[in-house]
Amino acid sequence: MPTAPVAALAFLAGFAVADATGVRPLGGAVLLAAGAWCFARWRRTAGTPRAAALLAFCAAAFVASHALADPLGTWGAVLAVAALVGAATWAVADRRASGRRASA
Repeated sequence: MPTAPVAALAFLAGFAVADATGVRPLGGAVLLAAGAWCFARWRRTAGTPRAAALLAFCAAAFVASHALADPLGTWGAVLAVAALVGAATWAVADRRASGRRASA
């Protein structure tokens, strides 16, 4: 199963939960749970160094979403970083995994 959709949707779902409930830590829990699942998959498919780099990129994207909220709006910022996270995840982990499955 590709991880890019999960990683990208985690940002959307986490923000939606935080926004709908007014409980920001609950949205963070959604993001954390998805991140843990993705990290475990990335370690198997891309190796620990790449998994750690992707996790660091996701953390940076989370921070960036807050900085981008003023110019893009909250949902605009979340959509932008979700797209970036999805693309990075596909490029670093999923593309490599699908290439191995195709050649196996």
